[in-house]
Amino acid sequence: MSLQDTASSGVALWRLVADGIERGIADGRFAAGEKLPGEMEIAETYRVNRHTVRRALAALAERGLVRAERGSGTYVEAQKLAYPLRSRTRFSEIVGAGGREPRGQLIEASEDVASRELARELGVKTGARLVRIESVRFADRTPICVSTSWLSAELFPDAGAVFAATRSMTKLLAHYGVRDYRRGSTRITAGIVDATDAARLDLALGRPILVVDSTDVDPDGKPLVTKRSRFAAERVEFLVENG
Repeated sequence: MSLQDTASSGVALWRLVADGIERGIADGRFAAGEKLPGEMEIAETYRVNRHTVRRALAALAERGLVRAERGSGTYVEAQKLAYPLRSRTRFSEIVGAGGREPRGQLIEASEDVASRELARELGVKTGARLVRIESVRFADRTPICVSTSWLSAELFPDAGAVFAATRSMTKLLAHYGVRDYRRGSTRITAGIVDATDAARLDLALGRPILVVDSTDVDPDGKPLVTKRSRFAAERVEFLVENG
């Protein structure tokens, strides 16, 4: 039965195109992280117009199977990243252990002042000067999370510039002489991505996210940095480890 015959039976053309691409992902013809053929090539393969192809790709993106990158093309989403939550949590180590390349990118660094909540988390006075760092973290080409981090401006002057150079919170802390640290507290909640984070994470507006509020401390328990990280829920699987 041809594509047109199947469509005439009541199944939308875009759904047939989407099903065909999904089968290609399932049987390995399109590998995780691989760029799909262009819209014109897909349209010619299935003998449909480009509008139908766009509808099919949008449906696959909504299901988390593919991801469109502006100006680049559409890529097969990788399998969910297994992300252990433990006392020593390091993004670069977790991503590297999964055979993928970790990368951090500074979005913005600015001055801030400690609210009552931030002061409590960082062990500083309300109104104390802070450094606020907005960043996005990748596994290969895929954005995994957007993070907002706060550090004491007194303890970590010019932290934004250091992060821009190192692109790693672990390396930033090491720059100031902190050789080891651990997770002091972690709280996880569910949410819906807003317009700003949707653009940064290459997610459709309204997709689910996992919000992780955490504070890292030195070996003596002194707070170093507190963070709010927003993870693309369809790209990670949190594993809570005891001990």
